[in-house]
Amino acid sequence: MQTTKHYKTALSIAGFDGSGGAGIQADLKTFSALGCYGMTVLTALPVQNTQGVRSIHGLPLKAIEEQLEAIFEDITVDVIKIGMLFTEEIIQCVAAFIKRSRYKHIPCVLDPVMVAKSGDPLLKPEAVSALKKTLLPRASVLTPNIPEAEVLFGKKIPTDTTRLEAAKALAQLGPTTVVIKGGHTQDAHCRDLVYARETSEHMWLDNPRINTHNTHGTGCTFSAAIAAHLAHQKSTEKAILLAKTYISQALEAGAAYSMGHGHGPVHHFHAFWS
Repeated sequence: MQTTKHYKTALSIAGFDGSGGAGIQADLKTFSALGCYGMTVLTALPVQNTQGVRSIHGLPLKAIEEQLEAIFEDITVDVIKIGMLFTEEIIQCVAAFIKRSRYKHIPCVLDPVMVAKSGDPLLKPEAVSALKKTLLPRASVLTPNIPEAEVLFGKKIPTDTTRLEAAKALAQLGPTTVVIKGGHTQDAHCRDLVYARETSEHMWLDNPRINTHNTHGTGCTFSAAIAAHLAHQKSTEKAILLAKTYISQALEAGAAYSMGHGHGPVHHFHAFWS
């Protein structure tokens, strides 16, 4: 008798990137590279390429809710990854759905996307408060970069001490684990902070900075990698460490390629392509 197999499934609730380097496209590539069956719910349609964002079209709330209903009514979701949400209304729509009692057990990785690699805004300023109030309490892992953490925290965090202070404060809003990514500094090393609320323990992840212009979608890819490893039932700490290795290798492998005239993508399939 043949045994029925089940995929490890990961759902990305995020925006679109027609150039393929960020958003749901980056998430799907990451999920696939790490052995997960990826699914998506589209929240917004940024018209963008490697050079920047030309315009953004938010999806109607009804369309977003119908997408969520269609997935969850039919397929078991092992992990949720949330990226670009764009408006306060979209944030509230997504939050109301995933906070339903029957979905509360599903791990959720929240990447609080605010600005594209090109510097173009991807979250309306008035939506930050809604993000903090409705989705941070639902997050298993929160993955802001330093500028995003500063917006959420309300203060500049130029030092290790202030970053740890910010991580502790953000964790008190609900996330079980906060990862403040250090890629936006000009230091020779990228220094990420991982803070666990339940134990009040923290660790620093130090990696040499990779010299590359191809950094489009790094945040999306990193958070999607954490989600993929959580779907495979890795511990949160292990998932973060494995995701850090994956994004570092994707950046290093992608540095050799040229795509577009702006910030090119990382190499999501570096382990499979020669």
